Amino acid sequence: MIKQRQNAGACCAPPPGGPPAQQTFPSSDETPGKVRRYVREILAHDDQPLGDAKLDALLLMVSELTTNAYRYGTEPGDSMLVKVLPLLTVVRVEVHDTRRKRPQIRDESGERARGRGLHIVEALASRWGVDDRPFGKAVWVELER
Repeated sequence: MIKQRQNAGACCAPPPGGPPAQQTFPSSDETPGKVRRYVREILAHDDQPLGDAKLDALLLMVSELTTNAYRYGTEPGDSMLVKVLPLLTVVRVEVHDTRRKRPQIRDESGERARGRGLHIVEALASRWGVDDRPFGKAVWVELER
């Protein structure tokens, strides 16, 4: 897991008329689908579109991060913040939740129905990590263009 934060300030502004580059979502089991649609919409306005395979990989990782935030990073009534940062060489997505507990990759098991999400993120992301926040954390992924 990588904890470095480089080029975080080099974000491109969303084009005029495009959606804002960050949005708050209520924490619920419907949130991963809403966040996938939001990220897809943001990237549809990007000057450097991702190919279909890269977009699918990014949306899968986003789904895993938002599912983890919903299940383990929030309480009922909480919300999560999602930031989409289309940088020059990567697309970065951050999912902010209200708990400080860091996610951990579990040992693989064929007996559990859960616990594979971070393995997927680890396999697909160019980089990923966790940043502590005053009232929680941000789990982020980057995918090279």
